[in-house]
Amino acid sequence: MKTVLVTGGAGFLGSHLCDYLLAKNEKVICIDNLFTGSKENIKHLFENGDFKFINHDIIDPLYLDDVIIDQIYNLACPASPIHYQLNPVRTVKANTIGVINMLGIAKKHKARIFQASTSEVYGDPLEHPQKENYRGNVNTIGPRACYDEGKRVAETLFFDYHRNHKVDIRIVRIFNTYGPRMAINDGRVVSNFIIQALQGNPITIYGQGEQTRSFCYVDDLIRGIYTLMNTDNFTGPVNIGNPNEFTIKELADLVVELTGNKSGLIFKDLPQDDPQKRKPDISLAREVLNWEPQKQLKEGLRSTIDYFKSVLSYEK
Repeated sequence: MKTVLVTGGAGFLGSHLCDYLLAKNEKVICIDNLFTGSKENIKHLFENGDFKFINHDIIDPLYLDDVIIDQIYNLACPASPIHYQLNPVRTVKANTIGVINMLGIAKKHKARIFQASTSEVYGDPLEHPQKENYRGNVNTIGPRACYDEGKRVAETLFFDYHRNHKVDIRIVRIFNTYGPRMAINDGRVVSNFIIQALQGNPITIYGQGEQTRSFCYVDDLIRGIYTLMNTDNFTGPVNIGNPNEFTIKELADLVVELTGNKSGLIFKDLPQDDPQKRKPDISLAREVLNWEPQKQLKEGLRSTIDYFKSVLSYEK
C-alpha cells in the first residue's frame, strides 16, 4: 500500500483524485488551504482510515517526518481566472515557492512527484492542435501571466530537479476539464453556462463565441493522470484532454438544449489574452499511456448539470 500526498486535494480535480487513489487501496494525505477547495468535496472521506486531511498552504514549509511518502501529486494552485487573478503574486508563489517545497519533499522521501501543468502553457497558440513540443505564445506581462507563466516555470523547476537531483517526475498538461464538484463561482465556461441556465438567466458569451475549446470529463482526466504516474521511464509532459473541438457558441447551445433554458444568449467583449483555439494533440498519450477519453460532451454535461441542480437545491 502506497502513501500518497495530494496537494490541492479538496479541490475539483484533487477530490476526484483522492477518491480514485483510495479505490486503488492507497493511503492518501490530502493537503489544501481551502482557498478554492472545499471540505464539502472530501467530507465523505473523513471516516476512511486511509485518508488524512491537513489544512496547509504549500507556499509555507511542510514537514512530514513521521511518515514515508511514496508519491506526490501536486495540484495546488487556483485554476480559474477569477481565482488566480484575485492574488496574482500568490499564484506565482504557489507555482514557484510551493513547487520548490513539494520537490524538496520528493527529494527527501525519494518519492515520485506529479505536476498538474496546463494547456495554458501554450498561451494563445499559433499551432493547432497543440503538441507537447510546441513552445507556446504567452504574454509574459498580461493579466493571465501569473498562471500561464507560473505553470511554465513550475515545469522548468521539475525538470531542473530531475536533472540535478534525480527526482522522479511526471508532468501532465491538462486541457479544459469539467464535471461534478466544479466550484459554483469559479468563472469557468462550463460551470458559468450551467449555473446561468439553471437559474433561468441569459447565457453570457465573451466575444462572438467562435473561439474553440476541447472539454474533457473529470473521470477521464483522473484516469490519465493515474496512468502516467504509474508508468515507468516516462516523465512527460504529456497532453491529457479531449480532442473533440467545440466553439463556445456550440457549448452554449448544448447547455440550453439540456437544461431547457429559454432566456437566450448575451454577448460581451472578449477578455485580454483569451485563447482563440484550444485543442490537444493526444497522440503521445495514446502511444505511451494507451489513454484516450471515453465520455463525450453531451453525456458528461448531463452528469454535471445534475450535480449543479443538487447544489442549487441545497443552497435554497
